[in-house]
Amino acid sequence: MPTLQFRFPGRRYHATPSGYHVNEGQIEWPPSPWRLLRALIACGFTTQHWSEIPPIARRMFEKLASSLPSYRLPMASPAHSRHFMPIGTLEKGREKTTLVFDTWADVGDEPLAVHWDCALTDEETQQLGQLTASLGYLGRSESWVEGELLADDVMSVVDCNAYPHRHGLQTGPDWEQISLIAAIPAHEYELWRREITAKLLDELPLPEGARKPPAKLLRDRATAVAPYPETLLDCLTRDTAWWKQHRWSQPPGSQRVVYWRRSDALQIGTPTRARRQVVQPVKVMLLALATASRNRFALPPCTRTLPQAELLHRAVVARVAKGQRVHCPELTGRDENGRPLQYSHRHAHILPVDLDGDGHLDHVIVYAPMGLGQAAQQAIRTLDRTWTKGGVGDLQIALAGIGDLDTLRLLPALLGRRVAQMLGPPEGARIWVSETPFVPPRFLKHRGGNTLFGQINSELASRGLPQLEQFDELRPNSDVISPRKYVRRRQRGGSPPPVDVGYALRLQLAAPINGPLTLGYASHFGLGLFVSEGPSPTTSADAAP
Repeated sequence: MPTLQFRFPGRRYHATPSGYHVNEGQIEWPPSPWRLLRALIACGFTTQHWSEIPPIARRMFEKLASSLPSYRLPMASPAHSRHFMPIGTLEKGREKTTLVFDTWADVGDEPLAVHWDCALTDEETQQLGQLTASLGYLGRSESWVEGELLADDVMSVVDCNAYPHRHGLQTGPDWEQISLIAAIPAHEYELWRREITAKLLDELPLPEGARKPPAKLLRDRATAVAPYPETLLDCLTRDTAWWKQHRWSQPPGSQRVVYWRRSDALQIGTPTRARRQVVQPVKVMLLALATASRNRFALPPCTRTLPQAELLHRAVVARVAKGQRVHCPELTGRDENGRPLQYSHRHAHILPVDLDGDGHLDHVIVYAPMGLGQAAQQAIRTLDRTWTKGGVGDLQIALAGIGDLDTLRLLPALLGRRVAQMLGPPEGARIWVSETPFVPPRFLKHRGGNTLFGQINSELASRGLPQLEQFDELRPNSDVISPRKYVRRRQRGGSPPPVDVGYALRLQLAAPINGPLTLGYASHFGLGLFVSEGPSPTTSADAAP
């Protein structure tokens, strides 16, 4: 006596009872015997590659159809969502929509069991087990399911809490009746079909003798018996459009049966507020960029570091704001009153980077020394696309890592080498070389604090970093960037640089530091990024015990 057990990984069961419209908000609970048989047959065609139902499966389905199953139902509660679906017509220049209810049973983690009181052969049992294990959903396609065939002695009718009505059956006040659709036993259907088709064909008799019947008569006889499939399994394979076309009010070969179930089988409970999970701040989130074609050379070039950072920052802030005034200091660098944060440069740095060294931006490092809170993390996690000038289609975004700076050192070797240069060795580095152009944040002067040396020192001091000992301006070559090729002017809400000029520099600091190191104009958007150059030099003072 077979027993099937189903678990719903999505915790939801979506199914509308036969004869009801989806917007009536009804739930077929338990799943009707007719639905179960059709789901198993469909699974055979899609997963077992049937071209027709094999004899073993045919005998198995006929036995299951001859017995009404009993159920052990988990506790469930009804729920629904409402959304507007477009219906493909325009009204006053706008696409017309209609309100649709999506109703389901929240079944939790407990399994649903279905028990048939019939005997199967070993071959039929094996076939049923294969079909059940291959079943992907039950009801609508949102109802993901994991099924298995249980041993015969695991469950009996006594363990069930939903079963068909029988003559003389009496239940208590805590039970209710429901109507489900089930199959007529195969032999009863075939007997009924022979009787009804015989009457129809008697009204269209064939000519006596050896005379050939007219073609129209043959067509009329075929049309008369077409609404009556030959076998019960043929009925089970007919779709809804077919039987409605032939003016059936319910599928041929089916019957309405009365079931008893507990009156609290679908219990409406008081909504409870979900406990908010505390999300700890993180300092680093690593995003991977890709094109739909997966062509790396279609990614934006490194010279577009600034505009790509601006586009990403704008999209993330918009997700946090949701059309309202935004308060997310780690992303905006401003407090609740709109004033710049007192401790500057501790909010987010959006750093598009080329980790595989092919000259195209393939990752974005979002680094915030003050930490990225829950709202910022959620916005970055859910962002799935951005754009680039001249690109074909969107740039796809995926979260590749989250944690602190040391987390980045765990990347694979191909990407990790570039990250190690940006962060410097664990003991720090004193020599740093431009990865993107340094753009002076103020007008350059020949002397005083606004010389190039003075502005670099000022930028270091504002970040609490050691002073600059000396610097060299580098000439572009195969190992040094060409600053003039980079976009150096912000386009989206930012002020232009005082001097639209970029420098490739080599800095030597007074003490070792760890990266990432960004200085100057638009340093929070990828400009002024420096990478370490080899191990930090050792002075006599450093070597002293």
